Amino acid sequence: MNDSARAQNRWVILAVMCLSVFLVVVDNTIVNVALPGISQSLHASNSALQWIVDGYSLPFAGLLLAGGGLSDRLGRKRVMQIGLLFFGLFSLAAAFSTSIGTLLAARAAMGVAAAFIFPATLSILTVTFEDPRDRAKAFGIWGATSGLAVAFGPVVGGALISHFWFGSIFLVNVPMVAITLFAGWRFIPESRSPHVSRFDLGGLALGTTAITTLVLAIIEGPTWGWLSVSTLGVFSLSLLLSAQFVRYELRRFEPLLDVRVFKIPTFSAGAGAIATTFFGLFGFIFLLTQYFQLVRGYSALSAGVHTIPFAVTAMVVTPLGALLALRFGARLVVSSGLVIMALALIWVGLQGAHTAYFGPVVVSMIVLSFGFSLITAPSTAAVMSSLSPEQIGAGAAVNNTTRELGGTMGVAIVGSVFSSRFSPGVASALHGYHLSSAQIAVAQSSMRSALGTVAALPSSQHAVVTSHVVEAFLSGFHRGCFVAAGVVGAVSVVTALALPRHVRSTERLTLNAALAH
Repeated sequence: MNDSARAQNRWVILAVMCLSVFLVVVDNTIVNVALPGISQSLHASNSALQWIVDGYSLPFAGLLLAGGGLSDRLGRKRVMQIGLLFFGLFSLAAAFSTSIGTLLAARAAMGVAAAFIFPATLSILTVTFEDPRDRAKAFGIWGATSGLAVAFGPVVGGALISHFWFGSIFLVNVPMVAITLFAGWRFIPESRSPHVSRFDLGGLALGTTAITTLVLAIIEGPTWGWLSVSTLGVFSLSLLLSAQFVRYELRRFEPLLDVRVFKIPTFSAGAGAIATTFFGLFGFIFLLTQYFQLVRGYSALSAGVHTIPFAVTAMVVTPLGALLALRFGARLVVSSGLVIMALALIWVGLQGAHTAYFGPVVVSMIVLSFGFSLITAPSTAAVMSSLSPEQIGAGAAVNNTTRELGGTMGVAIVGSVFSSRFSPGVASALHGYHLSSAQIAVAQSSMRSALGTVAALPSSQHAVVTSHVVEAFLSGFHRGCFVAAGVVGAVSVVTALALPRHVRSTERLTLNAALAH
């Protein structure tokens, strides 16, 4: 193969990697616009809706380290192709689910498969693009694809839900998987890491279990009661498992995650900024899509279309964030982005059921997207530049994992805060209308169920009770936005104190060279 053909082949490989990334990342957000339909079709509660979202993100986040390790050992192309195959099969199972249990199991299995696709794409790009300038371009396009997938998920999902049943958002994955599998088989060469360490099964089991129990306690807290024995017990179990994970990893010669890197202030601040960014974003999207459909009355497609300004802003500003960090420093750009996000979340939390879309709603979304887009690239550079060459592998793993964990925790915590306000508000709205405790419990489970319960009341009571139910939703929506804003704002202070002003170019070159490992 001549140099021209080889160069062209590299960009074809990039296109395949971008399609793979879009496929697995878009499933983090595409499901949000389908939540009202899923709630109606499968009688899902608020807790179940949270698990439909987090049931994918949680195994995805927990197994990213395992996916990266296996791809280095068994072959990156092979592991990615196997992951894509199972992702397509589990998407079929999700598409034709007839119960919440089946859908949750299929979503979790999709998350497992995605964890073996995502890290392989970055490794394949690293070994494919040897020239630093071409590699920088490839990583930029790869990162932009991931961001666009997050932003455009609601648009794609809305278009499908408006014309088909909720399962169509999963069924659309199948032809995309087929195209990616064929293109990968045809154009991607196999590669493996020259240095293979012993696989840390104990660390994987402890880390995944600790994360799972933590998210379980947060999601079920409003249902069980925050001070109940069940909630406190699961929180305690998660804390014990986390402590054991740290002790276990510190004793290992070749740990799954070198937890000592968290002693580096720059590393911890950068990783915290990444996690917090996706915490705020995923929590916001989880509530916003329901607000558009169940409060403002938009169709699924219309709800997706109304998020386009967010996506367009992210597409334009994300490259700008990296350039601004080179000019003004990571500390200023990242902390400013977090402050902007926090202020935008507060602004969103002040909006009502009839706030003008072409005004406060769309402007606040654009401001939120602007802040979000300033953060990711400079934070990643800060994380990686704070490490020695021997620690780069741990840094790359944390960079991928914190993104998913942040998003998972965003849905879990913001969703739980919402439920803590929504459920008692619905009970108060329905008090005195001669409903059984079982009927009220069903109404408390989700906004869709609450509206269905109101519809069964005499027509003369619909307007008054519906307004109270909407008030309950907005109370939870506002509180969820304020909590997310508080978390994002607090982390902005930490990053302003801990992040370096500049990331040196020599450190970025070291990062590019070391990522291959």
